[in-house]
Amino acid sequence: MTRHILTTGLAVLGLLAASPGTAPAQETDTRPNILVVVVDDAAFMDFGAYGGEARTPAIDALARRGMLFAAHRSTPLCAPSRAMLLTGLDAHRAGVGTIPEVIPPEHRGAPGYRLSLDPSVATIAESLQEAGYFTAMTGKWHLGHGAGETPDAQGFDRSFALDASGADNWEQKSYMPYYRGAPWFEDGQPATLPEDFYSSRFIVDRMIDYLDTPERDGRPFFAYVAFQAIHIPLQVDPAYTDAYVDTYAGGWDALREDRLDRAIDLGLVAPDTRLAETPGRLRSWDSLTDEQRTLYTRSMAVNAGMLEAMDEHLGRLIDHLDATGALDNTLIVITSDNGPEPSHPVGEPGFRFWMARNGINWDVETLGEPGTTAFIGPEWAFAAASPFNLFKFYASEGGLRVPLVMAGPGITQGGRVGAATSVADIAPTLADAAGLDTDPTRFTGRSLAGLLAGAPDTGFAERSIGFEVSGNAAFVQGRWKLVRNLAPWGSGEWQLFDIEADPGETVDMGDSEPLILARMIASYNDWAEAAGVLPMPEGYSVHRQIFRNAIRRQLSFYWPWLAGIALVLVGGIGMIVFSRRRKTHGG
Repeated sequence: MTRHILTTGLAVLGLLAASPGTAPAQETDTRPNILVVVVDDAAFMDFGAYGGEARTPAIDALARRGMLFAAHRSTPLCAPSRAMLLTGLDAHRAGVGTIPEVIPPEHRGAPGYRLSLDPSVATIAESLQEAGYFTAMTGKWHLGHGAGETPDAQGFDRSFALDASGADNWEQKSYMPYYRGAPWFEDGQPATLPEDFYSSRFIVDRMIDYLDTPERDGRPFFAYVAFQAIHIPLQVDPAYTDAYVDTYAGGWDALREDRLDRAIDLGLVAPDTRLAETPGRLRSWDSLTDEQRTLYTRSMAVNAGMLEAMDEHLGRLIDHLDATGALDNTLIVITSDNGPEPSHPVGEPGFRFWMARNGINWDVETLGEPGTTAFIGPEWAFAAASPFNLFKFYASEGGLRVPLVMAGPGITQGGRVGAATSVADIAPTLADAAGLDTDPTRFTGRSLAGLLAGAPDTGFAERSIGFEVSGNAAFVQGRWKLVRNLAPWGSGEWQLFDIEADPGETVDMGDSEPLILARMIASYNDWAEAAGVLPMPEGYSVHRQIFRNAIRRQLSFYWPWLAGIALVLVGGIGMIVFSRRRKTHGG
């Protein structure tokens, strides 16, 4: 099916006009360069500009000379968010309603569940490429690696991409049993990583190489940088980790309260914001042994250290743009794909066996170094998501609300945006900046150009935004938010919150506001039908489905070997039976 292409024709927006100090390469084409950066699994408050503990000077500097968004939402899962970012459409309309690791067999192959971008949908990269931009992508893709699915077939002139939910950060290997290896591709072809690979450094180095290529030929660029940090496995040089051990020594209960206080002090939430009750499934810090506290403190320190290292490498990229004269005319977008990761993989069935088989350890002495796996787990994730409720995969604010910083020519410096925005808004904003057609019928999202220029949030105050991933769903309309989370962290029932007054989602208003609840459910159902959302199969369990899908994948990898063993066994049994029969009848 022929892809639709956003055509050029609009004048370049005044808010994003080129500055006088632009390098000669920009004098022939004054349209802004565009840099989009996605951090993996960063919580709303993880960046320093949002009150986080990790040192992120590069991001913080951009926030000071740009705008910081306080009510920006993504989907609660990585691939759907990336599909929305690149297309400006609801994830199901883009073909990526969930990820391969959790999809039930009943949904496989359905229109909204291709697990790769729908061929009828144009990415913003395709549109910018058609308009004369040089386009490049490095890092995590997670949107398919079959024919026509890699970045080179989605509008990127150059790309070095990982098509997996995550991978080792030190070498080319998987981080979980679902994958046989780490599927990296350069320009659509299988690629091998260098011996000195570290993910954040390599992703930036390769992007700098692409931007400096003669192939660019003076054209403005669209650069999409998708870090592996801070997705599991958490890995970084211990030099970054050591500085944060004391920071987290007080434990996750203290961190949750501290982040709430900082969010209030920074004006990110209202002064009377309350925290949701801690689920009984989560352990208190005081219940741990000394050995457990040491291990989990170190794990959170690795998380912060990995984020700091990522920011350092991002700073190298920004410095390079500055040195080449491109920075002043570059629109920069930095965000996260979802809230913090709650997985505790070593507790999953068979994972320790897989670790032993692949030479991976979980030892506190070497945590974060090559050959280790680290993660923060549900307790730290719940604390990191403060002042919000729950975390990645779930439709509470802890899973949906993420940081967004935008800086560049014409953007109000030091501004704060409180309007409800969505990851689907990024693509039409970029199209607007480049002077492309922004016909609203082509996007689910809407351009943020007016907000970036400091205009009132007209049109955003009462907008409707829907999200759904594997049965976990939310619908936001003005001050009201409808939420449904499935087990194990939800009841499967709809809840209603006044999200402006109660961003922590502490008081369910469904019983006191039955008419609003009914209206919101009806609106969500209309949205879900239009978006192509399928109901979850009876009895669906995400943890059980992950295990089943991993087993299915492992069998697909090794079926010839297993079939050979089976044939040998059958043949051996046949020979024994035959031999016994000969002895019986021949004796």
